[in-house]
Amino acid sequence: MSRFSIEETPLAGLRCVVRQFRGDGRGFLSRLFCAEEFAPFFGDRRIEQINVTFTGEVGVVRGLHFQYPPHSEMKLVCCLRGEVWDVAVDLRAGSPTFLRWHAERLSGENGRCLLIPEGFAHGFQTLSADVELLYLHTAAYAPDAEGGLNPLDALLGISWPLAISNLSDRDRSHALLDETFTGIEF
Repeated sequence: MSRFSIEETPLAGLRCVVRQFRGDGRGFLSRLFCAEEFAPFFGDRRIEQINVTFTGEVGVVRGLHFQYPPHSEMKLVCCLRGEVWDVAVDLRAGSPTFLRWHAERLSGENGRCLLIPEGFAHGFQTLSADVELLYLHTAAYAPDAEGGLNPLDALLGISWPLAISNLSDRDRSHALLDETFTGIEF
């Protein structure tokens, strides 16, 4: 019996994973990851790093981050507490959905997660206070391979649902894209 349902999104390879909750009067159990059930998507990749973020304020935007090859990563992003608007942007050179984005509301209550393949930038906006996200990565963080997009870039046209209350200098300083950006080979 599967503990997940996996939904396709309009961007090839980007999937929404919905965790099933099994509960009783004491609480619930919800599986976050199962190598056997995720094998069709992960192939021979393994989880190499697990991170947790905490964001206290409503309206904060974090991202849009990615890693360049050969350190590119697939990641599973799950919200454990609170609610976010989670965004993935297709950066794959030659992709029919190049520079398109897709967003999902993830929350501790709805059990939705994003399974983000290599070749996508990722970011989110907090829709509630005191948000915790859990990230399962198929590659360890490599500072020299870090990349980012400016979340305010008009070329991307991301419709953040709330006024942005806080954006780091680092994320704000990512250069804006222009027609010379043709994507990244992943």
